[in-house]
Amino acid sequence: MDYLKSVVPSQLIAERGSNLVVINPGSANVRMGFAYQQNPFSIPHYIAWHVRGGSSDGNQEQKMTVQDQKLVSPITPAQQVEREKGYDSIAAELKIPFLDEESRNAFVHRKVGRVDGLSSHGNRSETTFTWTNVLEATPTSSLSTESVVAKHEDKDQPEVNRSVGSTLNQYKFKDFICGEEALRIASVEPYCLRRPIRRGHFNISQHYSVQQVCEDLSTIWDWVLKEKLHIFPAERYKFSVILVVPDAFDNREIKETLSIVLQDLRFGSAVVHQEGLAAAFGNGLSTACVVNMGAQVTSVICIEDGVALPNTGVTLPFGGEDISRCLLWVQEHHQTWPPVHTDLVARPVDLLMLNKLKESYCQIHEGELDAVAIVHSYENGLGAEAHKMRLTSLNVPPMGLFHPLVLVADECPPPPRPFFHDYDDMLEDPFHGEFYRRPDMPDGLFYTGNGYAAMWDSYPVRPIVLKKEENLGLAEAITRSILSTGRIDLQRKLFCSIQLIGGVASTGGLVAAVEERVLRAIPANEAIDTVEVLQSRGDPVSVSWKGGAILGVLDLVRDAWIQREDWIQSGIHVGSGRKYRDSYYLQAQAMWYINS
Repeated sequence: MDYLKSVVPSQLIAERGSNLVVINPGSANVRMGFAYQQNPFSIPHYIAWHVRGGSSDGNQEQKMTVQDQKLVSPITPAQQVEREKGYDSIAAELKIPFLDEESRNAFVHRKVGRVDGLSSHGNRSETTFTWTNVLEATPTSSLSTESVVAKHEDKDQPEVNRSVGSTLNQYKFKDFICGEEALRIASVEPYCLRRPIRRGHFNISQHYSVQQVCEDLSTIWDWVLKEKLHIFPAERYKFSVILVVPDAFDNREIKETLSIVLQDLRFGSAVVHQEGLAAAFGNGLSTACVVNMGAQVTSVICIEDGVALPNTGVTLPFGGEDISRCLLWVQEHHQTWPPVHTDLVARPVDLLMLNKLKESYCQIHEGELDAVAIVHSYENGLGAEAHKMRLTSLNVPPMGLFHPLVLVADECPPPPRPFFHDYDDMLEDPFHGEFYRRPDMPDGLFYTGNGYAAMWDSYPVRPIVLKKEENLGLAEAITRSILSTGRIDLQRKLFCSIQLIGGVASTGGLVAAVEERVLRAIPANEAIDTVEVLQSRGDPVSVSWKGGAILGVLDLVRDAWIQREDWIQSGIHVGSGRKYRDSYYLQAQAMWYINS
């Protein structure tokens, strides 16, 4: 402890962070890097597998498919009505024309603003993407690979490299493609795109088993470790992992990710931290209300003296991608979208393009907000086609955070009930029960203790989820979370220590909108009259990752760390006194950093 008091924080991180890898998985991206790095690698959390089949002449070759296509349900008429009501509620607040009102004639003295298309990083919006080259060189010569080369030479694809000399290189489809390249695969290619985490949970369905989800997570993370961090399996036993898990994760999901890290990826040891708690440490705070606005989930949790308060957890089923979908709906309704087919599920490159437009142009701003933008369309694997359009009502989609009726989420079934019947809390003391991961478990079945049960038995009854998940607006969720602490002194402190993190946190005008609407949402009988959002010390997207790095570096005793051998042999040691939890042992060690 004397050393901790005297050392400079950056020096300590540099000294102790070289053998620590921080992994922060999310629905849209996985952030991974060494603890000593300033910023992690942020990789889209997708994998595309080559689908074998079809004839060698390419006439019956399978086309690009998306695993989640089978789960998406179209918006119902009732949802459409509710969405239109939500738009009109937002319009009244922002003083803009209602949805079906003629915007150019409704008000003589309307207030109009314009945005210049500059993103938060200062670069002009760029929505052009090139198709991924799905071929790789192979020394094996075959007629089928020759036909693959010929097929790709006829399309608008990157030119295939050939060897210098008289011999023609042979090519085959890559077995799998990870990250953004997986999202940029042309629709004519024989691949199936998978997203292992969706809406803050494992993306389990009758089409996507838990075994497949875990295998995909392991493959993606292994690819990042090799390609970005250059850590290969033979040397991973020398490294330890700080696993910063989403607050929405259930105990079984935490255990499965631990098995991936310790068993599949072969790291020497690991520790689990919650995203919200790590974000507070990343910003140097011991007490805060952390609002994590990710791609598909928004979570709120309160931290007091370096400890997460579980009763304050609220999870909202919307995020940045829902704002992008709302942006598309608004433009299509106002007929300001080009006359092209845009499919955010079946054609992932369209979602990439919408996300770029949202990040560059959407703000929370009173009055009408328009912008002239270049929209690109992608059809049948051809090159991008540019359309210069005037986008309108750009302040409506981000206001959906406070009026979630306009953010109609794509419907998907909940995970199977037995998956969540696991009562050992990985972030608390273990109960008197033990869970073993069954390597012999048949696909589609789950071991219940009384034999194998069908994973989809009694489906679609919604599983018992311990964490709260309510379709509230953001202001009401923050207010409910803070007021649930029950102590006026802590409530006042938390209302003045709101921390916004995640990709949506960079939205222009969001801070003022949160402060104003949270203050309005506080009941009149509460003696609270001040609300303040604290400015983030770093990038809101990676602050949880950075906090996980700090927590890992500060943990000198490592009582909470799980060793690879212990986990593989028997999972949690019940009754051993080992408490595999996130931060209770770190409070004293961390206070020096927070107060420095």
